[in-house]
Amino acid sequence: MGCFFSKRRKQAKEPKPGGESGDGDVAVPSEAEKQPQYSWDQRAKINPKDYMFSGLKDETVGRLPGKVAGQQFVIQDCENCNIYIFDHSATITIDDCTNCRIFLGPVKGSVFFRDCKECKCVVACQQFRSRDCRRMDVFLCCATQPIIESSTGMKFGCFQYYYPELALQLKDAGLSIFNNTWSNIHDFTPVSGENNWSLLAADALVQDHVPLPTAEELKAVRISTDANRSIIPVTQGRRPKHSEESCLAVFFAGDYTTANARKLIDEMTGKGFWLVQTKEVSMKADDARRVFQERAPEFIPLVEKGPVVALEFCGDGSVAACQDIVVNVFSAAKVFVSEDKASASREVDSFYNFADMQMGM
Repeated sequence: MGCFFSKRRKQAKEPKPGGESGDGDVAVPSEAEKQPQYSWDQRAKINPKDYMFSGLKDETVGRLPGKVAGQQFVIQDCENCNIYIFDHSATITIDDCTNCRIFLGPVKGSVFFRDCKECKCVVACQQFRSRDCRRMDVFLCCATQPIIESSTGMKFGCFQYYYPELALQLKDAGLSIFNNTWSNIHDFTPVSGENNWSLLAADALVQDHVPLPTAEELKAVRISTDANRSIIPVTQGRRPKHSEESCLAVFFAGDYTTANARKLIDEMTGKGFWLVQTKEVSMKADDARRVFQERAPEFIPLVEKGPVVALEFCGDGSVAACQDIVVNVFSAAKVFVSEDKASASREVDSFYNFADMQMGM
C-alpha cells in the first residue's frame, strides 16, 4: 500500500518553458513566487554606521533634522570635535570622548555619558546619567532626576536652544517643555566634604560652551541660543531665590494651554520677575483640594479635562503682577493665581511636592 503524499509527488511534472505545466492546464509557481512575503522583510535596512560617530579627531560632524528619526545613536572615542544631532532619537550613549562640544536633540529614553572628560554639552532627554566623567558642562533638559556616578567637576545649566523643528521633535520624543528637572541632581557616589557637581552661573551662555556649527551643511539649521527664544523655558531651578515672595499660576487643559503659559512667562520675565520652575502634570480631585483648598470646587471640573501646566515666579510684587496680567491678558481663560504672598508659599510647596511624588522624584 503506497503513501498518499508520495503518489502526489509522482504526479507532479516539470514545468515547461513559459510557465505552463506538462499537461498544459496548470502553471507551476516559480521559487520566488513560493516565498512568503512578510512586512518586516520590506523595511528599509538600517546601517549602524549611519547612527554612529566613532574615532573622530578635530572634526565638525552632525545629523540634520529628519536624518535620525527616532533611532539609537552612538558617539565614541572622539577628541576635540564639534558634534550636533539636530533630530530626535531613542537613546544615545557617549563613551570615551575628550574635549568635545556636543548638541543632542530630544532623546526619548536615556543619554548616558561614560568615561568622558572636558566636554561641553546641550542635552534634552527623558533620563540623564554620567559615570566616570570629569569636568563637564551640561545645559540640560531632563524629565526625570539627573544622575551622576563616580563623576567630578560636573556643572549644570538650563537647556536653552531654538531651531524650527525642535518643538515637533520634542513631541515625537514624548518630552514636555515644562518638565525639566535640570538642577535636581542625584549623586550616587558622594564624597564627604566634597561636591562633585555645581550649577553654572545664571548668565552662562550656551554659545560660549557649544558654538554654532561652521560646517556648510549644518549651517542650514536656523539656530538661536537666545534664552528668550528657547523652546524650553529657561528656569532658575535650585539656585538661591532672588526674593522670599513667590507666585503660583496654573493653566488648565485646553487648546491654548501651552501658548498661554508661554505668554505669561514672557509677560512676567519681561517685567523683571524670575521663572523658578515649571511642571506639566495630571491632577486628581484630592490633589486639587490639597493645592487650591477653599477654591478647589471651582477648579476640580477643570483638572479632570487633562494635565495642567504650573509656573512658579519669584520676585517682590510677583503675586500682584501676575494677578494683573491674568486679568488683562487672559480674561477669556480660566487660570489659578495665588491670591496673596502668605498663601502663595504654601501653594507652591504643596503643588510641587505632589508633582514630584507623582513623577517619582
